[in-house]
Amino acid sequence: MPINRLDRRTFLRAAGVCVGLPLLDAMIPIGLGQEQRAQAARPRRMVLIGRPFGLHTPFLFPERPGPDYAHSRYTRVLDAHRRQFTVFSGMSHRGYPDGHHTDVGLMTGAAGEGIRLNDIRNTISLDQEAAAHVGTQTRFSSLVLGGTGYAWNRRGVRVPGHNFSGGVFRQLFIQGTPEEVAREIRQLRDGRSILDNLRAQARTLSNQVGAADRHRLDVLLTSIREAEQRLQQDEAWIHRPKPRVNVPMPGNEVHQPGQLIARSRQWFDIIHLALQTDSTRVVSLSLGSQEQPVIEGVTIGHHDASHHGQDPDKIEQLALIEQAELRVFGAFLTRLKDATEGDETLLDRTMVFHASNLGNGSGHSSSNLPIILVGGGFRHQGHVAFDRANNRPLSNLYVRMLQQMGIEAASFGSSTGVVTEV
Repeated sequence: MPINRLDRRTFLRAAGVCVGLPLLDAMIPIGLGQEQRAQAARPRRMVLIGRPFGLHTPFLFPERPGPDYAHSRYTRVLDAHRRQFTVFSGMSHRGYPDGHHTDVGLMTGAAGEGIRLNDIRNTISLDQEAAAHVGTQTRFSSLVLGGTGYAWNRRGVRVPGHNFSGGVFRQLFIQGTPEEVAREIRQLRDGRSILDNLRAQARTLSNQVGAADRHRLDVLLTSIREAEQRLQQDEAWIHRPKPRVNVPMPGNEVHQPGQLIARSRQWFDIIHLALQTDSTRVVSLSLGSQEQPVIEGVTIGHHDASHHGQDPDKIEQLALIEQAELRVFGAFLTRLKDATEGDETLLDRTMVFHASNLGNGSGHSSSNLPIILVGGGFRHQGHVAFDRANNRPLSNLYVRMLQQMGIEAASFGSSTGVVTEV
């Protein structure tokens, strides 16, 4: 009997509920061999890493473009993955003012007029856009780690993040007792009742206020709907056993002052476990703090070093901090590379994006951002050099990343096209 082709975007609809279908054989192109079909069924994953103080780009950007560039000081730290990453220079979110506050737009690429100090009008972040398409297939649609982070929903409302790694580990891997599970179910149902009540009240108020307030209430209703969806997903998964990992639950001592490197390492360990157990396929992580990290040769805080004012001693201390962070990042990439999935590695199936909203932390510059893209099955080019005076929109790369996730996207944020170099 011939099989009719189904579009992967096909949904089941009933009583106003829209549910995405899982990947079915009928969605895989006819004529593919067994291995190709297995390849099509394997999930793709996205990890977004943001740094608040930039990277010292003179030590990051190679002098020559292309795959055969000579190492810069920082790319040498990642040499083990040379053929699996691309450094981009000459990219930014054009029209952004200079300043730390532009971190809110790093992963959204919202129009420049929406990223003004004390007047933020944001849009959805890249991780949440990806999670909207693939998040129903895992226990957690996405993980937002390292504090408030870079995640924003479709209405431009910040998505809460996790500050402490121990709590994240418990949610991912610690199975509760029957009594704890029953209590959690009651809490989920209580939460849904509360949200039902809030939604009804907001809709009643919407008929009694002006247009500006109706817009604000619409934002609230969107947040309520998203919270309801999270509760429904939590309840659907609560009876399924969590994956077992032969790793002790981490303590929170790494969140003490000075433990920047240990904290980063612990976050990366958790992300690796979450991806390998397919607990989620989308992660965003905020790294960095103003503290003085425990690193030999470093006697000042990270923030102070990044605002070096061209002082050679501060620049060298900044380099020691950033090289230590990149070594931890490189070790994370190695663990992804060592984990296999069919005839590929977890790194082949996971795009890892590492960036900052500051191209020059000392000058608070929002141009020429430090961009590193690793893994994910891209055609990596070593160093892609765009015009540093007329930057290529970073959102163009985001469109390419969404497409690589199997998501049909023609635009995102303030994109003007799509990056085709990788």
